[in-house]
Amino acid sequence: MKKTITLAQGNGGAENHALIKEIFWRHLGNEILDRGEDAAVLEALERPAFTTDSFTISPLFFPGGDIGKLSVCGTCNDLAMMGAQPRYLSLSVVIEEGFELRMLEKIVRSIKKELPHNDALIVSGDTKVVPRGTVDGLFITTSGIGERRCEGIGISQIQPGDAIVVSRDIGRHGAAIFAAREGMELESALESDCASLWPQVASLLEAGIKPHALRDATRGGLAAVLNEWAEANNLCIEVEEEEIPVSNEVRGICELLGFEPAFLANEGTFVLALDPADVPLALEILEAFPGGEEAMRIGEVKGDYPGKVVLNSPWGTRRFLDWPTGELLPRIC
Repeated sequence: MKKTITLAQGNGGAENHALIKEIFWRHLGNEILDRGEDAAVLEALERPAFTTDSFTISPLFFPGGDIGKLSVCGTCNDLAMMGAQPRYLSLSVVIEEGFELRMLEKIVRSIKKELPHNDALIVSGDTKVVPRGTVDGLFITTSGIGERRCEGIGISQIQPGDAIVVSRDIGRHGAAIFAAREGMELESALESDCASLWPQVASLLEAGIKPHALRDATRGGLAAVLNEWAEANNLCIEVEEEEIPVSNEVRGICELLGFEPAFLANEGTFVLALDPADVPLALEILEAFPGGEEAMRIGEVKGDYPGKVVLNSPWGTRRFLDWPTGELLPRIC
């Protein structure tokens, strides 16, 4: 097999079959995928959840992850945010002619490594090779089916008095991607928070905690999640700026470039709305996971300014935390 991807490897013939067999099936094979059928025949799930996402990040490899890990985490995390255990994923890959085969295999190995954190399988896939210049390296689309382990989690369940908790420090993914893209040399080892969230959610549910709503704070960051929740329920969410966990590295980049940490993307950080009585146990559970020592209760749901997010500063001033606008960091996930 050649060292770079050729158009012939997407022609549906022998070269295409060899690429699929030697790269994808070799690393991701399982009883369902190995059947090689046009569609996966799956075990029926009692309470299914379904989602899909596309990943076009630049650079493809970044501190803390790569597009392969991201494609598994992103889709599995969307399922986890509905209280659903990820079960089956499809994998669609669009590859640019000339892409290095060893890089493709590195990405597929990363996918293989992340799947067990979710107890999920790749059961269906597709590979396309497109002419040089048509895409920037490689794009991935993953769809996922999960099984809901808890009913009644959703935006509409948020109510006045709910506590708002964030699972760890915010903004790491957006800051890490920006630093990698611009070649910034930092004295510290800033990495993306890219991670699978099902283990944390499963631990919360097993402990008897039923969050009213969960949301991974990806594009648009913490600010987008809070504004979406406030607007959807016509409630006010009030947060304490001093309680929002931000690492020194992320804060430094934000101060240098004029970014708002709450606008930066995350790929392994989620926000919870839950009964205030459940907060101490929830924090204790989250603190057991990597980065979870920064988990914090940052605010609560009120009714003062319906549909708005209010940010209270440590100096006693208040302002609205609005939706992010513009193209802050293109192609971050």
